[in-house]
Amino acid sequence: MTFAAATSCAPALQAWCFAISPADAAAQCARILPIFSDSARRHMLKLAERMGRAKPSAIMLVAEKAKKLKAEGRDIISFSIGVPNFLPGDHVYAAVKDALAKDSGQYGSNRGADALLDAFLAHLEKAGLTGFSRKNIATGIGAKHVLYNLAEALLDPGDTLVFPTPYWTSYLDIADIVDAKVRLLPCPAEQNYKLTPAQLDAALPGAKVFLFNNPSNPTGMVYTPDEVAALAEVLVRHPNVWIITDDIYHRMVFDGVGYKNFIQCRPELRERTIFVDSLSKTYGMPGWRVGFMAGPEAVAQALVNLNSNHITNVPEIVTAAAIAALTGPQDVPAQKNVEFQSKRDQVLAMLDSIPGVKCPRPQGAFYVFPDISCAFGKSHSGKKIENDVDFCNALLDAKGVACVPGSAFGEPKALRISYTCPTAQLPEGLKRFREFFAELA
Repeated sequence: MTFAAATSCAPALQAWCFAISPADAAAQCARILPIFSDSARRHMLKLAERMGRAKPSAIMLVAEKAKKLKAEGRDIISFSIGVPNFLPGDHVYAAVKDALAKDSGQYGSNRGADALLDAFLAHLEKAGLTGFSRKNIATGIGAKHVLYNLAEALLDPGDTLVFPTPYWTSYLDIADIVDAKVRLLPCPAEQNYKLTPAQLDAALPGAKVFLFNNPSNPTGMVYTPDEVAALAEVLVRHPNVWIITDDIYHRMVFDGVGYKNFIQCRPELRERTIFVDSLSKTYGMPGWRVGFMAGPEAVAQALVNLNSNHITNVPEIVTAAAIAALTGPQDVPAQKNVEFQSKRDQVLAMLDSIPGVKCPRPQGAFYVFPDISCAFGKSHSGKKIENDVDFCNALLDAKGVACVPGSAFGEPKALRISYTCPTAQLPEGLKRFREFFAELA
């Protein structure tokens, strides 16, 4: 897959986020580019080539647009950004206050403080992932930073990274920056947004890394233990492929479906599987920026070496908060899991009431990913809806409801609803969504 093909939806998304038409965006580019070109010729200063492949997060662009409209006085309900919208327990803040009083002001470990590593190891054991030690662990400034470091550590330019579609937007962006090739595996609503063993088996020859997200962002789908086991059997047959499991939502699983990792199904995969986790979603701490990996010692050491050359260490105060979150009372995450399941049910009930909308039942995270292509070709208030970007644009303009177009995740027939908004806002937002569909002509 070429960079140009992978980013073909970017102009439309960026034009939508800045409230101008793609034609106007193209015209502005035509006027501006000669200016930049002339400046470059005069000064002979250029950014690194890789920066031409680096793009801002489409999700953050949507969130910023909603935030801007709200500041202008619009009544906006945001179903866009994937933040849990709750705060950690009081014990986390107590630990921070204590750490502030004892702050050493010194550099910390590139790997992570021993107490933090031990807390994460205990966290892993609760998930059924045993047999790791400190030398198998590395920390980072959030899971996104850990994933980026893994791309730097495992992928040379031209290497192939394989992952299913729909995907979290940063997967493609990170691959572009490190100049890796991407092999996308389409998993439409008709197959419940899930990867099949046959798809995986056909895609792995010649690949360097397989990236797997369970539960899924953006779909909220959770692979059953049997489905994970079936994919693990395929992975065993491809011994030259690294496996990254981005499982930061593994504590957010509903309906008793349970969570499984490949190494629990086939222990021999442990030598090439890297488990990625974060405090952001489970503990309501996205701004604290703490991510982890557990995997082969050589991979963990590679990330430690990378840390030593950029972040140095997770800050001491943040480390104290992370240890408290992992080892302290777990009542807040447990309560929020129950709340999110209830919100999931409300969203699904609304979507089920709209003829033509298809939505596989998500069983984890806090997302719903309906196929809304039944609206394509229709109009709202005189505005023609040709695609997911048009739909989200019209929905925001008419009803003040912000969603992320599915094309940001590689699935242009859908959109993502993040249902973590304040509980009182959810029914009103769902009402507006349903009204929008009813008003299509």
